[in-house]
Amino acid sequence: MHGHGASVLPAATVENYNFDVKHHGEILNNRVRKGAFLDKLEGFRQDLRRFGADPMGDLPTADLSKKQLGSFLNGDEPMAAAVVQAAIGEFSNDIADVLQRFLKDKNWAGVERIVVGGGFKEGVVGERTIAAACLRLRSLGIGVNLTAVRQHPDEAGLIGALHLMPSWMFKGHDAILAADIGGSNIRAGVVLPQLKDAKDLSKASVWKSDLWRHADENVRRTRSVDWLVDALKDFISRAEKDGLSLAPFIGIGCPGVIEADGTISRGGMNLPGGNWDDRRFNLPKVLTAAIPKIADHDTIVVMHNDAVVQGMSQRPFMSDVKRWAAITIGTGLGNASFTNTAE
Repeated sequence: MHGHGASVLPAATVENYNFDVKHHGEILNNRVRKGAFLDKLEGFRQDLRRFGADPMGDLPTADLSKKQLGSFLNGDEPMAAAVVQAAIGEFSNDIADVLQRFLKDKNWAGVERIVVGGGFKEGVVGERTIAAACLRLRSLGIGVNLTAVRQHPDEAGLIGALHLMPSWMFKGHDAILAADIGGSNIRAGVVLPQLKDAKDLSKASVWKSDLWRHADENVRRTRSVDWLVDALKDFISRAEKDGLSLAPFIGIGCPGVIEADGTISRGGMNLPGGNWDDRRFNLPKVLTAAIPKIADHDTIVVMHNDAVVQGMSQRPFMSDVKRWAAITIGTGLGNASFTNTAE
């Protein structure tokens, strides 16, 4: 059984994750998050307001949706498009700078491809930013290819949980429970391995999922855990009604450094309610106590870093490279690097 935060998974070795790069005491990772992009966008909007009207109107920058930003970028108002493009240019340079520093670390040496996930990558602005960051790396003489996560990031964060489970547990079961805990949302759902369609899990999909956006509320950690337990129990009932055989397994992706005992040693500061890195708190044990059995079998919970889990959802599409990595751009910057093992 592969334990919490394991470095050796069934199809890949996790070389490194939750890596921070610093410059003059600043953690440069903080420049690569959704909030940093919005700060740049707001800065350009403020410059325009000093000398006239804002072509984006009165809507606060923080309230602009991905769809609205895409409309401005591709719209008929040149100045609005220029503002979004300028923010993309600066943000993509920051991404390239951080990745350049990552690639100098021994644990990232030899990485050939970096997959980009997280909520920011969705939409035309995210796509343009990834492309611009790749172009910037090329201009620096770095030939690493940047590519977007194939599935929607919300689904990739659940599908990757399949790679935390040893292969023998797939026998006789149709699906697993999974959860992805983030700084803005918690998602839980049921994942179908679809092994009959592809043994490498490349056809895996999410059967059903629920999302709670806790960032809109001032919540305590206890409430977050209660929501997750209730959601997982509900999925057990829904799966049983639909005749799905659930494996007695729950895979969890969570920000931070995940210790072998299931505690979070650091990096959980963005999680709802705080104190997730309290040594006395152990989410896998809490879930096991709340859901001791699934279909008359003892429940096994395995937790890993969320960038590792979302990254591993892309493992079936990385067979043509040996070394690869993943970053997730959302409330913070998640990252992980991998070496493939025999499939």
